[in-house]
Amino acid sequence: MPQSTSVLRRNGFTFKQFFVAHDRCAMKVGTDGILLGAWAPVAGVKRILDIGTGSGLLALMLAQRTDENVIIDAVELDVDAAQQAQENIAQSPWMHRVSVHTADAQQWIPRQTVRFDLIISNPPYYEQGVECATPQREQARYTTALDHEALLALAAGSITEDGFFCVVLPEQIGNAFTQQALSMGWHLRLRTDVAETEARLPHRVLLAFSPQAGECFSDRLVIRGPDQRYSEGYTALTQAFYLFM
Repeated sequence: MPQSTSVLRRNGFTFKQFFVAHDRCAMKVGTDGILLGAWAPVAGVKRILDIGTGSGLLALMLAQRTDENVIIDAVELDVDAAQQAQENIAQSPWMHRVSVHTADAQQWIPRQTVRFDLIISNPPYYEQGVECATPQREQARYTTALDHEALLALAAGSITEDGFFCVVLPEQIGNAFTQQALSMGWHLRLRTDVAETEARLPHRVLLAFSPQAGECFSDRLVIRGPDQRYSEGYTALTQAFYLFM
């Protein structure tokens, strides 16, 4: 994410209504997470689940976008990241309605008796490959700890009938993820292809699935215009968060 759109400190980012420290997290605050947190549909939701919350960015963005009666559960396997997420949320205006759970999502989620209206995840998407600098970064980057089939199954078992499960992925991986989801009974309801400029092919895709069949709305988002300034669409989507928009 460009520094011009928020205040970048050495250990995190300052947004309009909250600060996210991420120096103890394997995956840092970036454009993917900000896009997903700003884009996911929140109308009518009462209970939200963030799988693999990392620094707590998505949970905080969704707290800002929803009213006071919405409860958010954020699950994180890595102990250091979960602790930092707890600290970020404790310093935010929404500490009373966001809970961080230091746990393996595959064990924590099946034990819950509630269902969620919105489930959100910025999931790992790399297959096992080049060794990472730390086990924490490997866990955050690779699908070995939670593969996409397992993630889809977890979400299917804990979502409300008319809820949404939202992810952000590289475009080609997103296409494969969609096929996997459809084969498991999910229905694609929203898709936004994200390109850096109008002339470039999409490099990311935002996806929203539901157990309930219905029309699928698809569109395209360009981040920068010909003058390299942020596009009207990107500005409209993210200006509630970035300081200098």
